[in-house]
Amino acid sequence: MARPRRSKPHRMPKTHDRRAHDLPLNADVIPVEIDDPLALEPGEKIVALRSVRSDPLGRLHAHKQLDDAQFRAGRAFQHDWERAERGPQAIDPSREHVDGARGREPVTEGQRQAVLRLNRAERELGADGAAITHDVLVQGLTMEQVGHKRGFASQRWNDYFARRFKECLDRLAVVYGFATDRVAGKHHQRLRPEDPVRT
Repeated sequence: MARPRRSKPHRMPKTHDRRAHDLPLNADVIPVEIDDPLALEPGEKIVALRSVRSDPLGRLHAHKQLDDAQFRAGRAFQHDWERAERGPQAIDPSREHVDGARGREPVTEGQRQAVLRLNRAERELGADGAAITHDVLVQGLTMEQVGHKRGFASQRWNDYFARRFKECLDRLAVVYGFATDRVAGKHHQRLRPEDPVRT
């Protein structure tokens, strides 16, 4: 007589793993939680990988070197810069006119407000602070590249530019309303390269 077959327990198949496992050799990514685009119910989240290779602000925040107010202020500055940059473009009178070419776009209220916020931020940061902030947030330069651009190539200067950039983000956090000014009525002291690093 044949032995009866034992029934194997029914295993549920694994849900499809949508994570990427093949990354380029030079990839610099961090895990972030985002809304699931294929969710059946609203509010479901998934973990995705975000590239921070050309995003110094995202890299500093991912490594816990910036707090949330500094990060959000930097993103607000970048958003205002992109909005103001999309404004009307100059017309080149030397080029031949082509039928169907776009005319001048009017300046929107959002673009005007972005320019006003950027002007206020530039006044608060000063010329040097605004230049460092622009180099990092708009051009995506690292602290080493900021130093090389100014002719300074040492670790001491890299540390100085990193501290100065964090100081600028603190001012931007106040300008954009993500933080309150803790030193009311006092001017913020500018850091010098020979100052010790404060933690």
